[in-house]
Amino acid sequence: MGIRALPERVWRPEELTVDWLTARLRSAGLLGAASVRRFTVEPVGTGQMGDSFRLRLELDPPGDGAPTSIVGKFTAADEQSRSTGVSMRTAEVEVRFYQQVAPTLPARTAACYYAEVDPATARFVLLLEDLAPRTPGDQVAGCSLDEAALALEELAKVHAPRWGDRSLEQLEWLNRRDPQSVEALVAIFPHLWTGFVDRYGQRLSEQVVRVGDAFFPRFGQYMQPSSEPCTVQHADYRVDNLLFGGPAEEPLAIVDWQTVTLGPGAADVAYFMGGSLPVEDRRRNEAELLHHYLEVAAVHGLRAYSFDDLWLDYRRHAYSGLVMAVGAAMMVARTDRGDDMFLAMAQRHAAHVEDMDALSLLGC
Repeated sequence: MGIRALPERVWRPEELTVDWLTARLRSAGLLGAASVRRFTVEPVGTGQMGDSFRLRLELDPPGDGAPTSIVGKFTAADEQSRSTGVSMRTAEVEVRFYQQVAPTLPARTAACYYAEVDPATARFVLLLEDLAPRTPGDQVAGCSLDEAALALEELAKVHAPRWGDRSLEQLEWLNRRDPQSVEALVAIFPHLWTGFVDRYGQRLSEQVVRVGDAFFPRFGQYMQPSSEPCTVQHADYRVDNLLFGGPAEEPLAIVDWQTVTLGPGAADVAYFMGGSLPVEDRRRNEAELLHHYLEVAAVHGLRAYSFDDLWLDYRRHAYSGLVMAVGAAMMVARTDRGDDMFLAMAQRHAAHVEDMDALSLLGC
């Protein structure tokens, strides 16, 4: 099959053609002499910052080890999510992660076959390895202790190899915490908290309201620069973004890198532990799981970071999940499942804040 003139860019699944897919997958070295004869598109995942689909491919000729399905991630159809994508740079960040950082990490992520982004409009496309039959965790239900241990093992492989790596500061899309952006966040988050309470008031516990009312007026103190070593931080590390059930040598894979940033690794650890484990399971197993994270991180090169160091930073970042729950709830398209998820996160993270006495670290 000859390849006809192709559109320069494709931003939505309805714009896909067999010629465009053939050209992109051949360039990635996946097809050999085969061509995409036809394909089907079906939604996959629950992401709210982009729209993901499984593309099932019929190849001509079939075989030769070429994939019969891939995952395409595209510009969100929802206008609010697209607007948030522009302001938060989520599309640009995820594309650049796959292009520039993912190849340097031993953590299991999807192989990226093609990536394109227009930062000015947040239009983007990613063609990724289909990691099925792995299945995502459920943020509303939470995860098991065995799943938490696997998640922390893989997180250590994200953090340890580039812990304190000053070269990451040169990646402008990753090192986004400039004074102007921090000032904007400090100005807006108290208002987002007010809107969150107005929207969900009847479903919020007294504990969530108490913690939020104490914290968000002091959000500026939380956002002050710290002396913690920085690394590659996922910044949305929760079970919805983890795929379980892979082979024994790769039982877990990490997806959804649109929030990745340069930041302290302990923030990811606190965010995961506080929001993805049921509260009582976290309380009973917290120290053991943190020791496990440090042991795996040491294998991958992290040495000068003690348990006491981690514990203090972990307490300090107990707020990270409450910030995400409030911010995301008020800035992306609203869904019933999203409401349940953000409320579950807010409740668990509020309990985590009080368990860690994190308010005292802000002088509250």
